[in-house]
Amino acid sequence: MSTKGTAAYAMYPRNVDLPQVVCALNRAGFGNEDICMVLSPALPDAASVFDSESSKGSASARMIAWFSGFGAVFIPTVGFFIRSQAFFQALSSDQSEQNVPTQSRGCGTLLGLGFPQEDARRLGRELCDFGALVYVSCPESAKADGAIQLLRNMGAREASSLVAARVAAAAA
Repeated sequence: MSTKGTAAYAMYPRNVDLPQVVCALNRAGFGNEDICMVLSPALPDAASVFDSESSKGSASARMIAWFSGFGAVFIPTVGFFIRSQAFFQALSSDQSEQNVPTQSRGCGTLLGLGFPQEDARRLGRELCDFGALVYVSCPESAKADGAIQLLRNMGAREASSLVAARVAAAAA
């Protein structure tokens, strides 16, 4: 990905309070434009955002307004919002779609964000059952370390940096 520096990421269960996670990241100095979320279509209310038949019209409008403030939000097989030019360039690249013949949901998106292929497959499969992957673009590795600790403190099941994921993939 062509965002600045490195990145931290975390996997959260379906019952995660995403606004609380985002507020904690904001208080730590991360702007919404540095945050990308990949949400399971099974996450409560995620798929209904794009459902024009939804009886929750005002709730959907509020969620769309909230999503549009982030660098990017993806709901595999449902839709996406991209505000950041850096996320747009990384996620619109067709290279991620061509390199994975048997993609799980969200795998191409994760490849575009810079995840190693095995991690992208694994996390893409987990997103089907799990709630959300929160990705934070960081200007430096020390800032990524702080984001990882914060994400863990906010209940992440898994939290790491892309640098660590790439090192682990290279060692395997």
